[in-house]
Amino acid sequence: MILTQEEQEILEQGDARAEALREQIQVGEFFGAERMVPVANAHFTGDPEVFGAAGIAYLERMTNAGLKVVVPTSRNATCVDLDQMESFQQLASLAKEEVGVRKSLTTLGVLVVNTCIGYQTLYQPRLGEHVAWGDTGTVAYANSVLGARSNYEAGTASLLAGITGRTPGYGFHLDENRRANAVVTVTAEMTDLAHWGALGAFAGSAYRGYDNVPAIVLPEGVVPSSDALKHLAAAIASYGSMAMFHVVGHTPEAATLEQACGNRKRLGEAEFGQTDLEGYLGRAEPGAAAPDVVVFTAPQLSLFEMQGLAQKLQGRKVKAETKLIITTNRSVFVEAERTGLLEVLMGAGAAILQDTCWYLMDPAQQRKDFGWNTLVTNSAKLANIVKAHGYAPTIMTTGDCILAATVPVESQAKES
Repeated sequence: MILTQEEQEILEQGDARAEALREQIQVGEFFGAERMVPVANAHFTGDPEVFGAAGIAYLERMTNAGLKVVVPTSRNATCVDLDQMESFQQLASLAKEEVGVRKSLTTLGVLVVNTCIGYQTLYQPRLGEHVAWGDTGTVAYANSVLGARSNYEAGTASLLAGITGRTPGYGFHLDENRRANAVVTVTAEMTDLAHWGALGAFAGSAYRGYDNVPAIVLPEGVVPSSDALKHLAAAIASYGSMAMFHVVGHTPEAATLEQACGNRKRLGEAEFGQTDLEGYLGRAEPGAAAPDVVVFTAPQLSLFEMQGLAQKLQGRKVKAETKLIITTNRSVFVEAERTGLLEVLMGAGAAILQDTCWYLMDPAQQRKDFGWNTLVTNSAKLANIVKAHGYAPTIMTTGDCILAATVPVESQAKES
């Protein structure tokens, strides 16, 4: 790799920061990077349940060496809400490990915000800005919706980028890899967040592959919200292992289809119609058995999503046989509490988790502990993930999720 004078000087010092840069250079050489690129921001993915004792020891070595991040660096959602561990029967040892990880990251200068929606609540990189982010849906959103530049960075890679202020310049840091090589034309009616997740599942499944970039053409007059694009990004990453897409006329590098594609050879074209959409969705049928658990997560919810759920839960109560779970980050949680949304949500019987996404909380163990099997969600990403944990998931629109989970207050009063 071609190194700058500053990078050469870092290596010559032979300290812990030099070792960090040396690790990055090895990654860059593996992927054929010609040089490093400076990053303005890093986002670290890592929790003790995933990286275990080896990861904890790795962080401790970094803190003991006196390392500090040199660019703003944040932490992704973790595997536990420390305030609600007992109600979800999570191990006390996990809490101890989590507290230790938070202490180590804070010592390194990392902002322990525990969120996968930092781009909605913390920091939005500008068009063309290089970042080093770890969470898959977060990276897909940054590349696609904001026009920032990042690869999927492993936990160590994104943390090292925060410490050195740079990352290897390969993949989606380069212009030529950001062009679309597939086209998906949407003719389905897109009126709910679940529809956007289904679109991501369709496009991801049709053109699966990290290097592939679909250009999505929407019907005239359809304008996706930030939350809609968030669900699209999360699903397309989950089903397709993709790190980027374009929405023609709506994302910054795709004013036209021609701009989105450039001269890149196309894999093919597909249409996402109403039949395709309905193939991903179930419905809340009158008289149907109540699901064991209904979950709004993956990604964490924005304040607008929390408000929408509160409006739908007015005058309703969660069924006795169903658990309703909502996850968000701490900043949204605080604002939801201040604005009265939390009172409505919790008053209806919802469990509100912060700092985590539910699928990170060992859902397989919760299935055993609570006897849960059937799951309803408006998140296509979650539905894709929880199958591996033994659940039978159904994707429904947000409104149908609420209908499946709750009954009118007067109905519950009559039953009791």
